[in-house]
Amino acid sequence: MEYGLIGEKLGHSFSKPIHEKLIHYHDIKNYSYEIRPVAKDEFADFMVKKDFKAINVTIPYKSDVIPYLFEIDEHAKQIGAVNTIVNRNGQLYGYNTDFFGFLYTLEHHQMEVKGKKVFIIGNGGSSKAVSAALSHLEASEILHVKYREDNGCITYEDALKNHLDVAYIINTSPVGMFPNTENSPMDLAPYTNLKGVVDIIYNPLKTKLLLQAESLGLPAVNGLEMLIAQAKRAVEIFLDTAINDEAIEDIYMQMMKEFT
Repeated sequence: MEYGLIGEKLGHSFSKPIHEKLIHYHDIKNYSYEIRPVAKDEFADFMVKKDFKAINVTIPYKSDVIPYLFEIDEHAKQIGAVNTIVNRNGQLYGYNTDFFGFLYTLEHHQMEVKGKKVFIIGNGGSSKAVSAALSHLEASEILHVKYREDNGCITYEDALKNHLDVAYIINTSPVGMFPNTENSPMDLAPYTNLKGVVDIIYNPLKTKLLLQAESLGLPAVNGLEMLIAQAKRAVEIFLDTAINDEAIEDIYMQMMKEFT
């Protein structure tokens, strides 16, 4: 494999069509992107062999890859997760492009989080990249919300009791993802100060959470743009090139037509 995505279960991945669309926005030749499921008992051998030019990494290996890397960038260090790896003369370099993907999403939709209180639903790997981007944009308070208190998270009960003034809600949990599309992680109605909602799920494109946000007249953004934006940044790192941000919106519109 030259370029591709590794993870344990990849049947739902949109990465291959996105990468195939991205290469049309730059003079890129001989670029083939593969989807490569890697079982847990195969993972160590795969990383030691380094039989690739560059890869993306998804669940459950974003932290597991770190011991195999020669160097990681500052965003990946801060987040504690790597989703992009480049093999340079046998040395592996790690990056986190989820940070850039989420940053693009907020800026493109003019969600002004500076000085605002923000909920992040969930505290998994993706939540760390979201939190880093929110910190970069100087959100005043970032609260992780879960069903139980855990590692600095607040509960939904605490959220209702003490934080009705929250301005933005970001869902990084899998609640509402296909096939369990009837589920929603939170009722938005009590939070009357809300300015917008982002759900990083992209299957379905409109989760129950986002449908409720729309019904309340709120900006409601799915995770597809974040996915495309982080892929664009990954290709730039893979090939040491630059691709105009206009490609993100073009591909987003193409894929919205394809999947709706």
